[in-house]
Amino acid sequence: MPAELLINEGEASMMYVGDVPWHGLGTKLDKPATAAQAIQAAKLDWEVEKRPLSYSNRDGHVIEMPDRYAVVPGQGWMHQSQPTFGIVSKSFVPLQNREAFSFFDPIVGKGAAVYHTAGALGDGERIWILAKLPSQIRVVGDDITDKYLLLSNSHDGHGAVQIKFTPIRVVCNNTLTLALSQGPTIRVTHSRDMHERLKQADRMLGIINERYDALAETFQNMVKVQMIDGLIAHYLAKVFPDPADPADERAAKRVHYERACAEHLYEHGAGVDIPGVRGSLWAAYNGVTEYVDHRAMKTSNDGRLNSIWFGNGYLTKARAFDAATTMLAGASLN
Repeated sequence: MPAELLINEGEASMMYVGDVPWHGLGTKLDKPATAAQAIQAAKLDWEVEKRPLSYSNRDGHVIEMPDRYAVVPGQGWMHQSQPTFGIVSKSFVPLQNREAFSFFDPIVGKGAAVYHTAGALGDGERIWILAKLPSQIRVVGDDITDKYLLLSNSHDGHGAVQIKFTPIRVVCNNTLTLALSQGPTIRVTHSRDMHERLKQADRMLGIINERYDALAETFQNMVKVQMIDGLIAHYLAKVFPDPADPADERAAKRVHYERACAEHLYEHGAGVDIPGVRGSLWAAYNGVTEYVDHRAMKTSNDGRLNSIWFGNGYLTKARAFDAATTMLAGASLN
């Protein structure tokens, strides 16, 4: 059973629309209309609280720690465990699941997205919701990517709300996760004024459509760049850089292995035989993403989603995209 999902008495804190997820867990729904419905089905209808920290000194007296608080489950929590999600300062303001996820409601209400999955990772410290946009990107021929928006909220005090573009390459289910704006996160403001929220939704829809148009052009331009004259080795060296310590033989072997696996998938991976893909920068980029999503964690599913969306897998794919766009900037696309 994948330990990355929050589990209570055999039931996973997750909902999904459509096909059963790879781990076979969660509650299936027909297109939920609101974030509240998705949250309830995913068993995320609970709150977090900030509690002051204290300790007992040698004399047995309880001493309250100044400006240190524990973030813990609060109202609605039905799990047997009582985890501490994180230690925070007085200035930390918890953002409840319903507050974070309701950001998508105006977009879904306009028919511009459908709630697709939602769930909790770990002990519940990270929550996500995935919304699917209605259109697709046709990169070349039958090589298509679906458009998703991934929103996550962290209760451990180490991260704000994140929104990422998550195009998924249909041919092999690669997630091409990219940040919505420059930098790892954007901050989402929440207004009680519905009219203001709707205005915000219109603005965000404009940004989303513009960013996906730009991504479509980038992906299509990757197809035009052929990896000749050793470019594939140069590209993979940027994606999987040499270890900081040249004497670290173990790290050097790992880097060599990662480059070899990605190069193999560049040559033989899913979708390579689609006309126009073989030998291109697009094939190289997807060789990296296929390795990260499907090959890098071959002994266990534990932490898979967390890695490919937020952790080391995401960072590797971010380097792959940055290296590809840098190569595009110096390429002739005539």
